[in-house]
Amino acid sequence: MLESKMLPYLALFIGVLTVSASAIFVKLVSAPAEITAFYRLLISTAIVFPWFWRKRKALYQFAKSDWIYSMLAGVFLAFHFILWFESLEYTSVASSVVLVTLQPLFAFVGTYFFFKEKVTFGGLASAGFAIVGSAIISWGDFKVSGLALWGDILALIACAMVTAYLLCGQHLRKKQSLAVYTFVVYGVSTATLFIYCLFSGESFVSYPSEDWIYFVLLAIFPTLLGHSLFNWSIKWISTNMVSVSILFEPVGASIFAYYVLREMVTASQIVGGSMILAGILFFIFEKRMLRLYKSFSLKKKMAKH
Repeated sequence: MLESKMLPYLALFIGVLTVSASAIFVKLVSAPAEITAFYRLLISTAIVFPWFWRKRKALYQFAKSDWIYSMLAGVFLAFHFILWFESLEYTSVASSVVLVTLQPLFAFVGTYFFFKEKVTFGGLASAGFAIVGSAIISWGDFKVSGLALWGDILALIACAMVTAYLLCGQHLRKKQSLAVYTFVVYGVSTATLFIYCLFSGESFVSYPSEDWIYFVLLAIFPTLLGHSLFNWSIKWISTNMVSVSILFEPVGASIFAYYVLREMVTASQIVGGSMILAGILFFIFEKRMLRLYKSFSLKKKMAKH
């Protein structure tokens, strides 16, 4: 029973770890942002198809609202990738990833208004603590140049897009299987990106072989072992929990950037990363810590009497 309860959290951990490598793959690709995003989603959709096909009859059970949420989730995901990949052209991995992972600012508001989820003071405080840590990591990058600032703005908008995608997913994943939900949403996202690429006039071919390898790696690791695991875990864990946990991504991305791209890890990244970890751990274990505190206080009162 305990093991089954821990599985969503294990999936969340693996998801964050694999998503941390996403920015590195994108930095190494020479193709435009929209083309990279298109092939990432196209390959992911193709890989998911066999699992979807076995449960395709579930589509007949889709209500009108399910299709609307699926369409919205796919469009939000598509533009999240376009904007975030584009931001990496102008700013550093640390700065871009930090801003993209500031989802609690949007998720707390979204879950309150759309799902009436209550946010405790401790949860809000821990998320705020983690967000301050994120700001410390990116502080040096914010002052680099006007182009870096533009990259930061794109990353922040991408953050809003991925939060909207997760909120739509929270509604759907409570009713649909992972395979069906993932295929439909990724399919919509792929179609959206295809149309966007047509209008942008970018070529769909003529890219070096290394790019195609990175397209596949982006599909397998950050997407299928990242976002798909988020989609699976969100059935049992709230969007708030997922959003706060994803704040660990800047730490992992900074470590990968150091070893792969030779981007130096600064003191601000170490301090900020530590604050992020502390905020995440407190948020995850807040309820358990409160129960332990109440239990300890009760035993202390009983001992006095």
